Amino acid sequence: MTESIVSIRDVQYRYRGQKEYALDGVSLDLTKGEFLVMMGPSEAGKSTLAATVNGLIPHFHKGKLKGDIIVMGQDTKQKTVAQMSEIVGMVFQDFEAQLFSTNVELEVAFGPENFAVDRDEIKKRIDENLNYVGLDAFRKRPPSTLSGGQKQKLAIASVLALKPTVLVMDEPTTDLDPISKMGVFEITHRLCKRDDLTLLIVEHETEEALFADRVALLKDGKLVKVGPTREILSDVDLMESLGVMPLGIPKFFKGIGLPELPLTPDEGVKVFLDQKLKISPQAYEALVSEEKAALAKLTKPLIECRNLEHTYPSGVKALNDVSMTIYEGDMVAIIGQNGSGKTTLAKHFNGLLMPTAGEVEVNGLPTKDQGVFKLGQKVGYVFQNPDHQIFSETILDEVSFGPRLRKLPEDQIKGRVEEALEAVGLAGTEKEDPFTLTKSGRQRVAVAAVLATKPDVLILDEPTTGLDYKEQKSMMDMVRMLNENGSTIIFVTHHMWVVAEYAKRAIVMKDGKIILEGTTREVFSQGDALRDAFLRPPHFVEFSARVGYTFLTPEEMNHCLEGEQR
Repeated sequence: MTESIVSIRDVQYRYRGQKEYALDGVSLDLTKGEFLVMMGPSEAGKSTLAATVNGLIPHFHKGKLKGDIIVMGQDTKQKTVAQMSEIVGMVFQDFEAQLFSTNVELEVAFGPENFAVDRDEIKKRIDENLNYVGLDAFRKRPPSTLSGGQKQKLAIASVLALKPTVLVMDEPTTDLDPISKMGVFEITHRLCKRDDLTLLIVEHETEEALFADRVALLKDGKLVKVGPTREILSDVDLMESLGVMPLGIPKFFKGIGLPELPLTPDEGVKVFLDQKLKISPQAYEALVSEEKAALAKLTKPLIECRNLEHTYPSGVKALNDVSMTIYEGDMVAIIGQNGSGKTTLAKHFNGLLMPTAGEVEVNGLPTKDQGVFKLGQKVGYVFQNPDHQIFSETILDEVSFGPRLRKLPEDQIKGRVEEALEAVGLAGTEKEDPFTLTKSGRQRVAVAAVLATKPDVLILDEPTTGLDYKEQKSMMDMVRMLNENGSTIIFVTHHMWVVAEYAKRAIVMKDGKIILEGTTREVFSQGDALRDAFLRPPHFVEFSARVGYTFLTPEEMNHCLEGEQR
């Protein structure tokens, strides 16, 4: 039997001041060179368990810890975090908080210098690790000037420079765009091939768990199941019951009753052909026609951009000759990598930004003639971080703020608050403090506060960031319901599966320009153009395209199978 590098035995942990256990009887072993991914819904205990491996729990986060965590024979309760950092490297979810040096090179040198590593060896480690993560050309740059993906790579290089035996990464790609995510995942894929490093990653991107040796599923502080990656990711029902996103490919094949489920696009295509499955061209044509007929009914323009340009005071040209139309009843996703101009474009729709050149019209009038206050009544904007929007002590005060500002009568305000809270699933919570809610709950309060002003258009900037799969689905189901009830929805997102499942249309941006626009199906069928914009459709969409059709969900594809196969 292979010796355990990390041994976690009957660990119970409760944060100071909390009644519930964050970890409740967890036992887990990691062997040398193993790559384990931990998954689970919000509040499952994933980050808490990760923090026990290098001694942050119990030495930094105070609380009550029972059980044993032994790493390379060292008891983490008996060693300081500094002592453990020679063995365990940690890359945090908030990786920017890890960076503090004046340039990239010094950041990587900091750890080895603190452990009195020889100067020549430090130089060697700097060269080796900057090269490894692809930041060699940036060595003299201040970390603050790097992109999110580059900062994350620098955090990884800094930790690797300590030559840890165990590397723990806590949701390393949470706020990154698709191309930055791919860059970080490419590094983790290479790391997992190294037999001198044991890798523990907390991850919510199920497609990336495919590279792991094993997957551990947690919920409510308990280890629900741990096993080989294929076994865990094939258990679609278990994943969904835990609020973890199942892969679309096994979900499709499970729907047609196959016992052995493929996981990747390559495997999916092989099984599809081996099983002699066929798509009905007529059923597919009916699906596409129905979609186009529904969009053809959207004829009233609400927002129109003509040759829009925007240059920031710094001289950065963020939008370049953008022309587009949003129709009443639309549900449009704006996608692209960080810095492509998505949020800059969206902020023009409600007057938060004004055109440098060209024009934006809302309800037939130029935004520059309407002003922010007037536009705010027509176009509501929900920011990426609800905490930048919420400021009241009760949900009632928060949601009634907009209508009060517009001097509506009290009985009307009361009706609007009730209606808005009902729409977001928070009816009866008026007296609660919004800051005691989860991120998902606070996001809903922010949406309700905007809905109470009865805008024609609702813009959501990254509405699913920081939420687990169940919360993401719940949030987007609510947004879709608002759209079905007449609201026009525009959302900016990095999550391609959200676009596939919820958007009627998609607009793809790159370098301040619109490079693709159409129905979501049309846009996702343009694989090469998406890759040029540093985007990638979900695995399931890739798989369906390779068998000749563009399906956005497993249910759609199942519906279009020929004859007895469904």
